[in-house]
Amino acid sequence: MPKTTVSSIDPSSLSRRDTIISIFIIGILFFIFGFVSWVNAILIPYFKIACELTGFQSYLVAFAFYISYFVMSIPSSLLLKRTGFKKGMMIGFWIMAAGAFIFVPAAMFRAYPVFLLGLFTIGTGLSILQTAANPYITVLGAKERAVQRISIMGICNKGAGILAPLVFAAVILKATDTDLFVRLPGMTAVEKTEALDALIRRVIVPYICVGAVLFCLGLFVRHSPLPEINTERETRDLALSNSSKTSILQFPYLILGAIGIFLHVGTQVIAIDTIIGYAGTMGLSLIEAKAFPSYTLFATITGYFIGIAIVPRYISQLTALRFCTILGAVLTVCILLVKDKTNVLGYHVDISIWFVVLLGLANSLVWAGIWPLALEGLGRFTRVGASVLIMGLCGNAVMPLLYGYIADLFSERQAYAVLLPCYLYLVFFAMRGYRIRKWR
Repeated sequence: MPKTTVSSIDPSSLSRRDTIISIFIIGILFFIFGFVSWVNAILIPYFKIACELTGFQSYLVAFAFYISYFVMSIPSSLLLKRTGFKKGMMIGFWIMAAGAFIFVPAAMFRAYPVFLLGLFTIGTGLSILQTAANPYITVLGAKERAVQRISIMGICNKGAGILAPLVFAAVILKATDTDLFVRLPGMTAVEKTEALDALIRRVIVPYICVGAVLFCLGLFVRHSPLPEINTERETRDLALSNSSKTSILQFPYLILGAIGIFLHVGTQVIAIDTIIGYAGTMGLSLIEAKAFPSYTLFATITGYFIGIAIVPRYISQLTALRFCTILGAVLTVCILLVKDKTNVLGYHVDISIWFVVLLGLANSLVWAGIWPLALEGLGRFTRVGASVLIMGLCGNAVMPLLYGYIADLFSERQAYAVLLPCYLYLVFFAMRGYRIRKWR
């Protein structure tokens, strides 16, 4: 089959109107990314109850969803190079829709492995969309304002993340479920099977609706005014500088940035996806604790607004990255060491859970800080470089499993120790790693 050529334009040639329209459309995409991704925060405890799982097994939800980024990121970049952004993103949405529809037979038979297949499929489609959207928004304007554009995308993403657990919980959970969860251990095997089958089948209608919406969004993007832009443009000097480069591995700062993304998203998903379980150790039920992921995401959005207001007007992107990584390390130490009962927003809980919430603030500008630093100067390697960074999203798959394993061995609180080496590495990247241009 002959290779398809997709014409593209230089992003600097776009008018202000076209740039604003493009940012708006990509913002819609990031909202969808967030809604589909952060619903896992409620799926994990939900599946743990309905499918009778251990803590480790329940975190396979995050593993199945995010390991697809590692498997599919490079193929995604090749697909996008062949099809262009718009057609490639349509394919990504349609793959996500197929994953949502897989939830129907999975729920009918309460088959956890089939749920994991559906999550992997959704993640596969999302990896295509992320591989397209992140470099797109990074180059869509002045480099020094990339953190502002990425922060706007983050607001869309995390805003959806605030809504997702609440909407999903409102749709599938009932006020009487607290009593149901209490009675489950005392039920006979037949009664428990019937109760859990009825519980898990509540996801059927919501995911049919999600699949239909995703299919329609694919058509919308394909026929939208979103321009095909050239993310791999090279100046004459850059072309000469990269003339001897033959592999993406010859850019150390990119590889170090990908490791940073791996650890950053791992810290982010742990702060959000484990907080309901951590609240459970303090005596809160699933119904009572369902809002905590939204609190963490609200802290993240607050950080985005701060970034939009002060970067680069008052501080640089780099300074913001350094502050956030150091703050994350400090908050992790506080989670592990500071103990005191508090009454905040009506919750009688240990103060450490609010340090977990504040990790949302620490994580807010890390992604936006790493991407421009890691993609700088890649030129014709930009699309493949972006796919390498997207591969780092598999940290969302690995880190929760590590957390769950340690939590099963020790405690949920002690398991947060896995965050400390992650933040220390991010501090290293922000201080020195981004400047390394040659392997030594």
